[in-house]
Amino acid sequence: MTHLDGNALAGLFDDTLGIEITATIGRCGSCHRTFELARAHAFVTAIGAVLRCAHCQGMLAVIVQKPDEVLVNLSGLAYVAMARPSAGLRSRAPYTPV
Repeated sequence: MTHLDGNALAGLFDDTLGIEITATIGRCGSCHRTFELARAHAFVTAIGAVLRCAHCQGMLAVIVQKPDEVLVNLSGLAYVAMARPSAGLRSRAPYTPV
């Protein structure tokens, strides 16, 4: 399966987690390298996406879209670092479970 760069998942991460992946730094839990998540390898299917480390191909994140929920697994990331939103940027409504 051919991969895309992490930018391909920008909309999915923003819609699901409110994370701007193109400006986010992550650390791979397998090889411990730190890099922009936009440089990771994205594999997209009809039901979701997998984000893999560009260095060791370790799994960083999995997002599965089901009809009534979205499943998110970020266990392959040791951490994610992103800038705090500036005042005046859009704010999201708090999550309300169904």
